[in-house]
Amino acid sequence: MIDPRRLQVLRALADHGTVRAAAETLYLTPSAVSQQLNALENEAGQPLLTRCGRRVRLTAAGELLAEHAKAVLAELERAETSLAACAAGTVGRVEVASFASAITQVVAPAIAALRQRAPGVNVLVRDAEAHTSLQLLLAGEIDVAISMEYDSTLQSDGGRLTRYPLYAEPFDVVLPPGHPLCESTSVPLEELSESDWIVPLPGNPCRAVIQTCCANTGFVPRITHTSDDFHAVVALVAVGTGVALVPRTAIPADHGAIVLPLAGDAPTRRVFAAVERGRENHPLLHSALNTVLNTAKDL
Repeated sequence: MIDPRRLQVLRALADHGTVRAAAETLYLTPSAVSQQLNALENEAGQPLLTRCGRRVRLTAAGELLAEHAKAVLAELERAETSLAACAAGTVGRVEVASFASAITQVVAPAIAALRQRAPGVNVLVRDAEAHTSLQLLLAGEIDVAISMEYDSTLQSDGGRLTRYPLYAEPFDVVLPPGHPLCESTSVPLEELSESDWIVPLPGNPCRAVIQTCCANTGFVPRITHTSDDFHAVVALVAVGTGVALVPRTAIPADHGAIVLPLAGDAPTRRVFAAVERGRENHPLLHSALNTVLNTAKDL
């Protein structure tokens, strides 16, 4: 394989015409330049130089390789520039996994802000439920996870993750139009013990929150419909198929249902960003995380 450092010597010779001039340009001795050129000829497997008295000139093979050297060295220079920009956090790719409402609330606005400040940073987003995003992060498939704190799912990461709180929000009661509690200012959870319930699928941390909340109130919810899409959950409530508890920011603006606060202490979804411990100071991730955190301050 041809050493690109020796290509630089060949290119200098082609540009300046003599070994001495090439040596001065490269801050080398003429002897060192000659040694590098001899080694390059061995790597190329054919003569690259021919002597004309005290001067040398390039052979046809030497001229051909010198042209290739120009392209190779330019590409290496671009690569070094790109690496420097990546090290500075101004260019590169960051992969983020987040649940849908946090994409709307935090991730999408953060991408818009990051494009203004660092247009060379490309953020790729994967829609994933909170527990799944942490698993993807621990498996090394993504760079940043947007997740939530909950009781019955993955909490212990063996110190492998660094977490950054983003925002907290309560779960609200979602009722169908015409429900007897629609005129209330808040809804006691026990008043819904005989209702049909629409909840997320098993394994979703929000389902665990809802079931725990109901259990603490003294009943097991009668689950009739399931969906991990809270827009679908609210739509099902709106047509009268049951009731639901939904995180406040996950409720669509135009939903057709009745949304009321829960009486007493409502369960709270605490949303956070997470990265693998030790990577939080990488300039590229640091830049993306700071943008996400600044965006969440406005919530």
